[in-house]
Amino acid sequence: MAEPMQVEVVSADRVVWSGKSSNIIAKTVEGEIGILPGHEPVLGVLVPSAVVIFCEDNPTREIIAVEGGFISASQGRVSILSEYARMADEVTVAEAEKELAEAQRVLDSGDGSDEDRKHFLRATAQLRAAQKAQ
Repeated sequence: MAEPMQVEVVSADRVVWSGKSSNIIAKTVEGEIGILPGHEPVLGVLVPSAVVIFCEDNPTREIIAVEGGFISASQGRVSILSEYARMADEVTVAEAEKELAEAQRVLDSGDGSDEDRKHFLRATAQLRAAQKAQ
């Protein structure tokens, strides 16, 4: 069996998660991608979604909301880089639904700026992550 991968999830302001993983599932612009130890080098563009990381040292999984960004796998290392990333256990489904509804209301008003669209994408990713974590 191949050695577990070293994974690091980094947002603009912090390292969100770092550790060993036996499997990662992420959603790219081309569809879902699964990365296992020994995976060929890959670089993908992420869409707002929930990244699932299966931890190597225990049977748990970590779920992280990402606004988009990039995933890179090479030589046993996986890097997930996103301007915004948040652990699913940092937000509840109710909070995420409330934030998404507010972001949708602002966009529906027709006054939505680029920052409002970013907020909507972040809220969508948070809701997906919180739902997967349940």
